Amino acid sequence: MRIFVALDIADAIRERISRFAEGVRGFAPDARWVKPEALHVTLKFIGEQPEGTVERIKDSLTSIRASNTEIHFSGYGFFPTEKWARVFWIGMEAGPQLAALAATIDEKMAGLGIEKEERAYSPHLTLARSAGGSGSSRRRPGDAPNQSFRRLQEKLAALPAPEFGTMTAREFFLYQSQLSPKGSKYTKLAAHPLF
Repeated sequence: MRIFVALDIADAIRERISRFAEGVRGFAPDARWVKPEALHVTLKFIGEQPEGTVERIKDSLTSIRASNTEIHFSGYGFFPTEKWARVFWIGMEAGPQLAALAATIDEKMAGLGIEKEERAYSPHLTLARSAGGSGSSRRRPGDAPNQSFRRLQEKLAALPAPEFGTMTAREFFLYQSQLSPKGSKYTKLAAHPLF
């Protein structure tokens, strides 16, 4: 079972981001755009795990006691860089509670033998991935400048930075990700409150 831990986003913010995406999608028609209902803030990607391990992960997540956190969604960017853009994302600003939650989850998962994150937590909301090739946010040997997002970047540069709103995250979820040719389908397996 392919799983990850994430925050859901408020419906009003999802709607604003969806309208923004509809308005700019035509400038990157070859990109793979994330469906509005699939938007989420990843806290920890876990990957493929057998069912027994998934149950242990659920139990481990239940023991987390963390604060709820306010998150402001605005702006955008590209991973790994604008020139080598493979991922188009919406920016987020949050208090230290969000990074602390991600670190706590990472520690709990390491206790179950799941590899720890190598990089510092960088919260964002993936909106689109370049067509073909890797959807990785990291630069890789042999990468060449990517043209998938060039026109989108030019159009966005002429506009003010978009604002999508602020929400308070009051729970996080363990999700299952099912891959298909039509895109990933995410199913919530367990909810965990933030206090």
